[in-house]
Amino acid sequence: MVVDETQSKRMIADKKKEEDYHVIRPGGSLIIAYQIKHKNVLIIGGGNVAAGRIINVLEADGHITLIAPQKGIIPEVQHRINTGQIHTYKNKTFEPSDLDGVDMCLTAIDDEKESSRIWKLCKERKIPVNVADVPGECDFYFGSVYRDGPLQIMISTNGAAPKLANMIRVLVGERLPRNTGRGCENVGKLRRKLRSLAPGQGESSKRMKWYSIYIPCVRS
Repeated sequence: MVVDETQSKRMIADKKKEEDYHVIRPGGSLIIAYQIKHKNVLIIGGGNVAAGRIINVLEADGHITLIAPQKGIIPEVQHRINTGQIHTYKNKTFEPSDLDGVDMCLTAIDDEKESSRIWKLCKERKIPVNVADVPGECDFYFGSVYRDGPLQIMISTNGAAPKLANMIRVLVGERLPRNTGRGCENVGKLRRKLRSLAPGQGESSKRMKWYSIYIPCVRS
């Protein structure tokens, strides 16, 4: 193959650029802030793990349908039911028809065989599912989350070491400046204000210049 001078220069330039590109590290998870506001989330189970899942979903403004026999409901979960935080509670065991109209399914039961059956049914219906303590049957994991107002930082070990993730979350929280969450709120207000003053994609460079001037002043 004959390579002319122009092609040769391009190949050299591409090689130099490649050295500056991000190195791909396969095997991770896609970390995203998934929006479930007003979506129907089915939670199966009424114990401690289910209680944690309920908190996760409520703080993301999802609508919860909870399925668990009354005898398996712990006091915290019962409180969520009594106060109307659970959209629908069904005092029974799971049935395949319970997946009708569901946008996401979270299982938190001490029955591996039943959990696997639910996982398979969800896969058939293309419903995102998380099976507690079974990484191989999860479309997504629940990481350890630090929360301060609009600021959310998730620490994930991809299901390998959840307790270690909790320890790291505590360390991260201890090292963040006070009022970091308030700073995020203030930056959000500034962003909306600047967008109103300089709307349109063509004004983005002007907005970024203003950000660099004002952002150091908005945390307090």
